[in-house]
Amino acid sequence: MDSLKPRPANSSPLTPLGFLDRAATVYGDCPSVLYNSITYTWSQTHRRCLQVASSIKSFGIGRGHVVSVVAPNVPAMYELHFAVPMSGAVLNTINTRLDARTVSVLLRHSESKLVFVDCLSRVLILEALSLFPPNTQRPLLVLIADEEVAAPSSTVDFISTYEDLVERGDPEFDWVRPESEWDPIILNYTSGTTSSPKGVVHCHRGIFIVTIDSLVEWSVPKQPVYLWTLPMFHGNGWTFTWGMAAVGGTNVCLRKFDARVIYDAIPKYGITHMCAAPVVLNMLSNYPNHQPLGNPVKILTAGAPPPYSVLLRTESLGFVVSHGYGMTETAGVVVSCAWKPQWDRFPASERARVKARQGVRTVVMTEVDVVDPKSGVSVKRDGSSLGEIVLRGACIMLGYLKDPEGTSKCMSKEGWLYTGDVAVMHPDGYIEIKDRSKDVIISGGENLSSVEVESVLYTHPAVNEAAVVARPDDFWGETPCAFVSLKPESPDKPMAKEIMEYCRARMPHYMVPKTVVFKEELPKTSTGKIQKFKLRDIAKAMGSSPASRM
Repeated sequence: MDSLKPRPANSSPLTPLGFLDRAATVYGDCPSVLYNSITYTWSQTHRRCLQVASSIKSFGIGRGHVVSVVAPNVPAMYELHFAVPMSGAVLNTINTRLDARTVSVLLRHSESKLVFVDCLSRVLILEALSLFPPNTQRPLLVLIADEEVAAPSSTVDFISTYEDLVERGDPEFDWVRPESEWDPIILNYTSGTTSSPKGVVHCHRGIFIVTIDSLVEWSVPKQPVYLWTLPMFHGNGWTFTWGMAAVGGTNVCLRKFDARVIYDAIPKYGITHMCAAPVVLNMLSNYPNHQPLGNPVKILTAGAPPPYSVLLRTESLGFVVSHGYGMTETAGVVVSCAWKPQWDRFPASERARVKARQGVRTVVMTEVDVVDPKSGVSVKRDGSSLGEIVLRGACIMLGYLKDPEGTSKCMSKEGWLYTGDVAVMHPDGYIEIKDRSKDVIISGGENLSSVEVESVLYTHPAVNEAAVVARPDDFWGETPCAFVSLKPESPDKPMAKEIMEYCRARMPHYMVPKTVVFKEELPKTSTGKIQKFKLRDIAKAMGSSPASRM
């Protein structure tokens, strides 16, 4: 046995890029991408990606160079998930809703050599580049035009358009395979909901593994029809960009959407699957003019703990919701609320409560645990002892770009990735998130879970969105401060006192918000995460509540 070693025939580097080659052979005449009047087949998408990869390489861009994309869910954004790494470069997708200063910082930090820019982000990128220090090398720019959007008045700053790169590229291009499966394939910056953005680097191997894992865990069949409501710049669409090629799915692209657009698209295209943050589920369940779905649509939700009341309303409409947990550092969903048949016998409200838990490790993860962050010892499986979620598995990031200290801080010597998410472990081995470590409220020595308070607020018939943060208090140290937006169609507009009384009847009194602030809309990232750091700043500026001893 000792003489049997890895050989070239059995040790080819794992990479998700090969999914596209296979899709062109198996599903060549089947639709790959639909967008307004555009329809591509898998053979066409394969050809276009090779042509763009060839053109990128012609600019002198190759292994290890970063190529950025600033675009919504349009066909070019999908194709670049293959074309950029096929050229040997590292793909960096940038959130289109960031401000110019932040984009400028990211482009300089990543040392991006080339940026593909959607026509509606042209001003943003030019402003970002204007903030570069003098004598700093700027990346080349390629414009992604769109027939549905008015052309920009000037393209003088761009070396080419995207379609020009397609036309002049080589359709027989021999794409650049990774020398090692540990070679970087993507660079994603964290959303900055809790801290400054960090550059997360993933390798070909990790992305291949988590892509296959996501398809298995969600039981995705061959040739699904997938609606792109999750931004591809958010964790590469939780790797379903590559996953749809693996199963020959149809990618229905949307530049922008609301509840009406989604409900119209479902019967029009025969949508079978979609991913969405809980905020989208809330939007769908609160849409006033919806009708029950003719056929079930499977939704995978993650990104924030979903209130069970939102899950209940969404499933009552005909959506089949799966719930998971992941982070930028894991590339995709790595903890899933794996469903047990006996739970189908529960009342609908109890099913929703169970499904609101994050769950257990997916099949490719080595270990997932909840530990005391100081001692590293596993917490009791009692559903109440708080600890930090730690992860170990094949799709954990390589590390943070240019930040060895940050990498070492979150990846322990014991071999765990510390997530910063506070959770409990239930007796059945299922994890439930209670908070981010920075969002735990300590009031009078008691640790309060903002997620638990928010879950109660979401059950109020007039509440549309809710977020709870700590407000400074001279007596208690901190008290819960609830920021709430109300449903526009709600006939009754409750006052702050009524919200507090509603909570008081449904939770321990020390958890009841001492302050309620009504806002038309809560601040969110483009991926639907409520930006609690902004709300914390507001609460901090409010100072101590004079009635806090009550």
